[in-house]
Amino acid sequence: MYNSQRRKSIEVRIGNLRLGGDNPVRVQSMVNTDTNDVKKSVNQAVRIIEAGAELVRFTARSIRESQNLGLIRKELRKRGYTTPLVADIHFNPAIAEVAAQYVEKVRINPGNFVKSIKKNNSGYTDEEFEQERLLMKEKFVNLLNVCKKHDTAIRIGVNHGSLSERMMNRYGDTPFGMVESCLEALRICREENFEKIVVSLKSSNTALMINSVRMLVARMDKEAFHYPLHLGVTEAGDGEDGRIKSAIGIGSLLVDGIGDTIRVSLSENPENEIPVAFGILQATRTRITKNEYIACPSCGRTLFDLQTTLKKVKEATSHLKNLKIAVMGCIVNGPGEMADADYGYVGTGRGKISLYKGKELMLKNIPEEKAVEKLLELIDIS
Repeated sequence: MYNSQRRKSIEVRIGNLRLGGDNPVRVQSMVNTDTNDVKKSVNQAVRIIEAGAELVRFTARSIRESQNLGLIRKELRKRGYTTPLVADIHFNPAIAEVAAQYVEKVRINPGNFVKSIKKNNSGYTDEEFEQERLLMKEKFVNLLNVCKKHDTAIRIGVNHGSLSERMMNRYGDTPFGMVESCLEALRICREENFEKIVVSLKSSNTALMINSVRMLVARMDKEAFHYPLHLGVTEAGDGEDGRIKSAIGIGSLLVDGIGDTIRVSLSENPENEIPVAFGILQATRTRITKNEYIACPSCGRTLFDLQTTLKKVKEATSHLKNLKIAVMGCIVNGPGEMADADYGYVGTGRGKISLYKGKELMLKNIPEEKAVEKLLELIDIS
């Protein structure tokens, strides 16, 4: 249990992107412009893509907006951007069916896919519960048929804050209701032989989101549903708070080996979400896209300015990729604490630095003013 491996999911093709399976965990974001405004939507999508996003999502609240996604897609392709587009649909199945003709993936929320059949506040009988399920199934199957025709993927995205009335009545405001809502849709997909599926359970409550996804994975395994999972903490906020909540929620599951695509939801410009997402992937060692710097916090044993030195090492090695470089203030925090690093820069006395490759001491007591240069030489010849 302490040596987690990545959960094995099937590979799902979304346009030219392959998600799940052995592919890297993918990063995505969502445009916040009016989908009717093609120019603004395209320009923001370009900023998101150039920041590193591999999928871009748009809201579609009407038939017109769904159709407009075709114009947005056409303009992006004209500019040379082939990133798959996702339509985010709530409440109206007819809108989802239109959007599925213009984008590579449609996200629907089972909780609000059909209206409640209840006319009063009484609890659901078993008969009413099944009647509403069949209504949802009918609408959902219509969408699946359109997706089959246009080779469009679906994300079944359950949100804690928008469970259907029947699920709330049967399971309460709990992870059980979220999981059952998702499984109900997955069973329909299986009956219809539809496999182009991504799944997500989201909440603004970080602990609830983590527990719900873990519960879902266990239930999916029992029913042999091996679809890719999308991770995210909804309404995470902005600044430090939003980043911390996202890192805890997404990162905890990635460390478990769970997750095939992620979105960091910040109340900021959407392109700001991308570096945070890649930072979470880097920190969990899920997807390495840049150098990692391991550095001690400094203490009275440190005989040089560690902050200045770390900055110099970063600047000197910024052209390199996928290395773990340790900068340690003294021999106490040196070889042992940096054992995971590829290279080490360790203070050994006033103005003296020793350089390591892995755990092996390569150069001892170099003058500090020459140490960064010697580190680069050591990396270059290795």
